[in-house]
Amino acid sequence: MITSFTEENYLKTIHRLAAEGAINVSTNAIAEALQTKASSVTDMIKKLCDKKLLDHVPYQGVRLTDAGSRKALDIIRKHRLWEVFLVERLGLGWDEVHDIAEQLEHTVSERLYDQLDKYLNYPRFDPHGDPIPDAQGVLTEEKLSSLSEIPVEDAVWVSRVTVHLPDFLQYLQDIGLVPGRQVKVLRKFEFDGSLSVQIIGGKESMLSRQVASHIFVKY
Repeated sequence: MITSFTEENYLKTIHRLAAEGAINVSTNAIAEALQTKASSVTDMIKKLCDKKLLDHVPYQGVRLTDAGSRKALDIIRKHRLWEVFLVERLGLGWDEVHDIAEQLEHTVSERLYDQLDKYLNYPRFDPHGDPIPDAQGVLTEEKLSSLSEIPVEDAVWVSRVTVHLPDFLQYLQDIGLVPGRQVKVLRKFEFDGSLSVQIIGGKESMLSRQVASHIFVKY
């Protein structure tokens, strides 16, 4: 089934919002995520329902059909493979690649992506730690915790960063808080939930609760 760039972006966004915990994704949540009008979302939802990629639940929102989920995972796979390629092979920063991958992910050729996956040695995660679906749409999920939830004195490994805004990623890069680095929680401040952390082999840094909540770690 042929889908437009805009339709693919909608499917990818709905998949992300559903993964954050929404069984049915509301029109307003989609509009906010895509920074568009609710009326435009309503029109697109009708198109995607007509293509059997979405199911609409009156007064509750929408959910991806099996076909819609497969399509969304296919787009996510393409996006994350491009991010790996751009960082590992072209040397771009992890803060630079999101928008470029957004443009490249709509290339249709499945053979291209199979060869790209093979060339990159079948990566399981992109530079931000997000899991890459395989060719069958299977995601390798890890059991992760938010850094904001880690007890004092525990040392953990940074695995995933869930906000990809360039300024945020540049900040994490500057303090060395990137996937693959080990970090120890030194102190927690009850009044605002901020943390003092020691990056192993690096410096001590203060993090707001908001920043720490977007960094996911494992033991």
